[in-house]
Formats: sequence, C-alpha cells, structure tokens
Amino acid sequence: MSERVAIAGGGLAGLAAAAALGDAGYSVDLYESRPFLGGRATSYPLPAAESGEIIDNCQHILLRCCVNLLDFYHRLGVSEAIHFHKRFFFIEPGGRTSTMEAGMFPAPLHFTGSFYHLRFLSLADKIAVGKALLAIRSERLTRTDLDRITMLDWLREKHQTPQAIERFWRQILVSAINEELDRMAAQHGFQVFWLGFLAASNTYEMGIPAIPLGSLYAADCWARLPNVRIHFRSPVEQILHYENRIDGFRLPTGIAQADTYLSALPFERLQSLLPNLPIEWNLFTHSPITGIHLWFDRKVTDLPHGTLLDRTLQWFFNKGEGRYLMLVVSASRGMLEMGRNEVIDLALKELVEFLPAVRDAKLLKAHVVKEARATYSALPGLEDKRPTARTSFRNFFLAGDWTRSGWPATMEGAVRSGYLAAEAIASKPGRFLLPDIA
Repeated sequence: MSERVAIAGGGLAGLAAAAALGDAGYSVDLYESRPFLGGRATSYPLPAAESGEIIDNCQHILLRCCVNLLDFYHRLGVSEAIHFHKRFFFIEPGGRTSTMEAGMFPAPLHFTGSFYHLRFLSLADKIAVGKALLAIRSERLTRTDLDRITMLDWLREKHQTPQAIERFWRQILVSAINEELDRMAAQHGFQVFWLGFLAASNTYEMGIPAIPLGSLYAADCWARLPNVRIHFRSPVEQILHYENRIDGFRLPTGIAQADTYLSALPFERLQSLLPNLPIEWNLFTHSPITGIHLWFDRKVTDLPHGTLLDRTLQWFFNKGEGRYLMLVVSASRGMLEMGRNEVIDLALKELVEFLPAVRDAKLLKAHVVKEARATYSALPGLEDKRPTARTSFRNFFLAGDWTRSGWPATMEGAVRSGYLAAEAIASKPGRFLLPDIA
C-alpha cells in the first residue's frame, strides 16, 4: 500500500505538492475549504445579476524563467493554455507608447535596441539604468547585505534618477513583488531582474493564461493523476497532534488520517491552528492587490496589455476584443479604504489618459476585487525567518509562498514551495524542484 499524504489547502503550493507526490505514486488527499482550487490565483462566476460569467480574481502572469510553474502546468496538461508575449508596452499619460522587446544581440545585451528607443526615459535615465543593470550582474553573488536593505536603498546607492526609479524600476518591481520599493528587500529586486531580464534573452517573455485561472486546475486535469483526490468544502478546523507527531486533520465531516501531513495554508491560517510552531508569526504581514474589471460597449484598445506610467493604475490586460479590460494595482494599500464606486471612478479617470477611446465608450458594468491578503510583504530581514518545509513534527511539513522557497510570493514561489515540501516528504532532494535558469 502506498504512503498516504493529507494536504491542507488547495492553492498553488498544495496543488504542486499533490501533483508531484501523486506522480511519484503517493496516495494523496487534498482538503480545500472552497468549492474551487487555486487559492489567490483562481477564477469564479460573477453573481447572476452581473451576468454570471467566469472571471479571474486578478490577472496573474508568469515569465519564462518560472520553470517550476511551467513544469506544474505540464504535469496537468495545460501548458498550451499559456500564451507568451514578447513585447512590453509602456504607456505615458497622453497615450504615447514605447515598446520593449528583445533584439538581435545575445543576453544581457538583448534589450539594447529597444531600450535606446524608449521615449519615456531621458538619456540620463537610460545611462543610470544601464549602470545599475550591470551592477546587478556583478553584485548579485558578492553582496551580503541584500536582504538587509531595501531596493530603494540600493537604487539610491547607484545614483538612479527620480524618473528612472519611478518609471522603470518601480513600474516593473512593484508589480512583480507586490511591494513598494522602500519596503522590498533588495535581493528580490535583484532576482527579478537577473532571472527575468539579464540571464537569457527570452526569460522576460510574459505568459498570460488564455483560459480562466480555475480551468488550469479543473477536474479533467487531475484525471491524469488518479492517486490524487480533491475534497472541496473541506476546511481543516483543527490539526490533531501528540508530542512530536500529527495524528489527523479535523474536518466538518470527521477526522482525516494519513501517514504524513502537509499544510499549504496561508501563514495567518496556520498560526490559528498551530500557534506554538517555532515561527516568528509577528514578522509576517500582508500586501494587497486590487483588480478592477471594466466592460465597455465598444473597443477601446488594440493592445494586448500595457503598463501605465505615473498614475495609480499600473497595468491593463485586454481580456475580450478590447471591450473588457482588467486593471491591476499591486501593493494597493491606499485602495483598501476606498468604496467600490470610488475605485471605478478613479480607474476611468486615469484610464482615459492612456486610452483616449475610453472617453467615448459607455461603461456597461464593472467589478472590483480587493485581495487584502494577496501576498506576504517581502520586507528586509525576513528571508531567514521564512520556515523551511520540515517542522518540529516528524510527519508534518509546510508549503506556501510565504515559506522559504528561494523566491518571493509569486506563483513560481508557491509551486517551488510545494515541490520542496514533496521532496522533504519523499526524503529525496532534487527529485521534483527544477533549478533556476541561472
């Protein structure tokens, strides 16, 4: 009989662990409190009064350097649903658009041509950015203080111009890490630019799911892994334990027992279940993301996506022939106290500055999603406090984007944590986790 593993939590970390262990022959039961999978990277139907169509809670993207996330999609047979884009569109108020894409030169010089033609940066900005990118390449393995300083500290140390910081570094990094530059550990900024922009000429390419996020983990995907059983509407209400061993998960329907147990729950949920785990819970805080869905009566853009400069809005994604746009604001603390109509009014006021066609379009409907607990806040000094997969309980393991995955709180980080937990359970390091590209 194969070893039985019980997993609490059906976000990407729990799903990745389940897929890896199920592939390896383990008997896996995954318990998810909601009627759908994906955690904070999921989709759900709008209320019937708003048409009932399926929407993503927020736009989630990946880069080609997210090798473990791509491996997870391959395990579920949904790789073809990820469409990659080779161009980034930077749009200034007024509508002027600059395009960044790889050219003929090899990495790390592959952006040389398009970078030269970026109109939203001055020559002084570009020289400053170029010097800082070279510094990332040379300092990434030699600096020992990158988890103790903020990314803004490092950028100022490198004499970045105010416009370069605001329009280039902030625009990319706040969206990637979901934290402001003055709160983000510099090592995370280094990682994004090294793996995503410098290490290879194609790793920057942006993958966007062509289907709803929830469809990436649908029931027919799991039919490929018959050893994995998904239990919906099954919240873990208590983790039963005695001395150094876990004895079961208490569910509303009874007690689930297994040989090995894995928590892939958010840190605040796990703390309520096992507060005595040796984790410095008070160090972990949240950073929010706000998604704004707008449906118009006509096409307002032909672009597939764009990053919006100098305003509250940061990105838009074309979700339906230019008529349905999803807007994203990362680290959106200032929006948490705003009412729904205030958020929509702000979005429309700013969006018309970038897409003039919005002015003549009629807004048919709108939907706002505030993820107050979207990710943990990637503060300096936190990396060594993130727990590893192993715990003080011999048959209990941890996963989650807040654990020590080697990445910040991204979809790649969540999958990495699930694979690391699966390796710890199997006692075979290197069995599931793919190494970074460089």
